[in-house]
Amino acid sequence: MKIVLMAIPLAIVAYLLIPLGRAGRFFLGVPVGVGLAFLLAYVVPPGVLVYLVSFAIMASIFAILSLGLNVQWGYTGLFNIGIAGFVAIGAFTSALFTTAMPTETLRAYGAQQAFGLEMPFLVGIAAAAVTAGVIAWFIGFPTLRLREDYLAIATIGIAEIIRLIFQNESWLANGPQPLIVPQPLRCLTQEPPCGLSWLPALAPQDYDYLYFAIVVLFLVVLYFAIERIARSPWGRVLRAIREEEAATATSGKNIFAFKMQALIVGACVMGIGGALYAHALGSISYADFTPLYATFIIWVMLMLGGSGNNKGAVLGAFVIWGVWMGSAFVTDWLRPVLQAISPELPARSPYLRYLFIAVLLELILLFRPQGLLGEEKHVSTL
Repeated sequence: MKIVLMAIPLAIVAYLLIPLGRAGRFFLGVPVGVGLAFLLAYVVPPGVLVYLVSFAIMASIFAILSLGLNVQWGYTGLFNIGIAGFVAIGAFTSALFTTAMPTETLRAYGAQQAFGLEMPFLVGIAAAAVTAGVIAWFIGFPTLRLREDYLAIATIGIAEIIRLIFQNESWLANGPQPLIVPQPLRCLTQEPPCGLSWLPALAPQDYDYLYFAIVVLFLVVLYFAIERIARSPWGRVLRAIREEEAATATSGKNIFAFKMQALIVGACVMGIGGALYAHALGSISYADFTPLYATFIIWVMLMLGGSGNNKGAVLGAFVIWGVWMGSAFVTDWLRPVLQAISPELPARSPYLRYLFIAVLLELILLFRPQGLLGEEKHVSTL
């Protein structure tokens, strides 16, 4: 079962990357994916494999968030620095739609939330996208007619307001305490799995492989959807607005309407990413949505991969998440050195991760401002 769950997303990725026609990619991509799954399952040590799968899950979720930002900034030039707010809205909305109300025992310990509808996972994802889109409409309506810096001010302000609301309003989503989020198809690890006696049960420690397949499926669907609309006349108008707004307006295009649509589409994608993030962790709190972690790092991902390039957005997410995870080992290695300098420094070592990312961003802007892949050029005909 573990091999099957790994083979599905790996075969999809191989199908996308192999530079052949559809038939060639299918007949070569599927064997490559299955072969990689067997190789990982039987060659890589189990502990390392679990780490790699967990890494791939989070990197894929951040790739979805990077794609949402690419719609707003990469194609339209909308300076959204409140990504954390849309991610939080998506995460908490899906959590409230899919969880049950706290039991009497949990209420005795202070657990509370505004509502718990116990809806299916996909309903929670849809609710997250819609809610994030509605919030984007409220932000964009008074700001998109003004200069672009007003959107930046509004988005970062709304993001902080959202985070503080979830921190202080305990009746809404359990206040500052973590809110437990159900994980989709977790019943497959029970006996009988999801009530189906004919289906073999999945080992609890192998659940991450299943969620990895779910996240990759969302990533692939969103990638193709955004790629398709980016190559459509609608996407060409967005690029024209970014490059020369006044000239685009003279051709009869409603600039405000197109900007609003781009802001809402990007926010919906971010809401989906936030929902997948919540279900991946199994519990969330306001602390997961700080500006540095849920906004700054996503901007670095897009800048590294290549603004205006969906492949670059995905590549940047995997590279920067690798740097982020790798920097944790570096900070652990530096703890004895910091301890020798000052007893207070080891407690601040986690902030070195942000320093590494900040330095990397500066290097990108100085030496590779177009990113690793750069923008894909399309014929812009309005």
